[in-house]
Amino acid sequence: MNLTGKRILLAVTGSIAAYKACTVASMLTKAGAHVDTIMTRAACEFVAPLTFEALTGRPVYTDMWNTTGGLATHIAHVGLAHEADMLLVAPCTAQSIARLALGLSDDLLGVTALAVLGRKAVPPVVIAPAMDAGMFNSPATQAHVETLQSWGVVLAGPEVGRMASGFEGLGRLAEPDTIVGVARQAMGRHSGALRGSRVVVTAGPTREPLDPVRFLSNRSSGRQGFAIAQAAVDEGAEVTLITGPVSLPTPIGVKRIDITTAVDLRDAVLEQATGAYQAEALIMAAAVGDFRPAQTVDQKIKKKDGLPTLTLAHNPDILREVAQAEKGPKLVIGFAAESQDLVANAQAKLQAKSLDLIVANDITAADAGFAVETNRVHFVTEEGAEALPLMGKDEVAARLIRWAAARLH
Repeated sequence: MNLTGKRILLAVTGSIAAYKACTVASMLTKAGAHVDTIMTRAACEFVAPLTFEALTGRPVYTDMWNTTGGLATHIAHVGLAHEADMLLVAPCTAQSIARLALGLSDDLLGVTALAVLGRKAVPPVVIAPAMDAGMFNSPATQAHVETLQSWGVVLAGPEVGRMASGFEGLGRLAEPDTIVGVARQAMGRHSGALRGSRVVVTAGPTREPLDPVRFLSNRSSGRQGFAIAQAAVDEGAEVTLITGPVSLPTPIGVKRIDITTAVDLRDAVLEQATGAYQAEALIMAAAVGDFRPAQTVDQKIKKKDGLPTLTLAHNPDILREVAQAEKGPKLVIGFAAESQDLVANAQAKLQAKSLDLIVANDITAADAGFAVETNRVHFVTEEGAEALPLMGKDEVAARLIRWAAARLH
């Protein structure tokens, strides 16, 4: 992910939800980020600093006047702020929001935030509010949130849910997955290679109904397409994901459109990627059914009526229609799932559909293709074919998006 190797300054403030920040710190560290933690005095009442030291393997800063090692932390904060690639405050209480908006600087978080926001090139700043619904909805808090957002501060949440008070409402800390997802999106929009670009990605299978309970489909899980959508967000793109029926969470920052049939997919792709909504890139990772039943019946086909005869009809050729559109994407990438003559079939498809790139994979391989977390693909262009080694679908997606960004820019 795009947080790998980044220096993330994680600030934890005094909320009962501070325990969730432990998971955030762990997720960021596992992703390869260098996480330095600042804890307010109130935060230390809920979670011990040692917990974050153990999770991140790095020092935790709790007191502006600590002189351990001969250097006052109130001086060290300048270095923390200068070196940070992101400031993430999670959880961020009502008091902390107010102090950040007012520029109060009598504690370590306050002086560090001032130094971060005062940099010539301000890095992403993300806050994850956590408080009772009444506190979050108060005019004072809303005014402070508005001020912070006007400075470019990004909010992760809050969410609607049960509070420590027992009441329910808007103010609950977002889940760690959401907080990290917002951080990834903020980093992409700050420094990603696709900032300002619009990318449309398709994913998953199509389903072609035969009767109210049966359909023709395939074994696509949608994992590769969803990974591509996330990789595009990581590079700062505005992403629309058009997906068939799958059981996968939508990546944070992605606009999702659910479809069922190949005709549904064709209509959504033409609307989102061509004409007035022209995208810079279209990446067709969906496993689109080539055929559909020529006739769909309204009632369930009964076994007692005998063996039915199934007549098939061709589904629309979506990529061909995109290529013929008056205003189409600058870059069009297709996928080819093949069981034989992998590169030759991919090259034929590349030429026939006027594509910029075909990502081809052998569906007969046990460790690649459908329903697994890894893939082994070839990037096929007019210049030739590049064989990639076996890797996770996330890494395939990252390689593909880097290729697309280089071609676009």
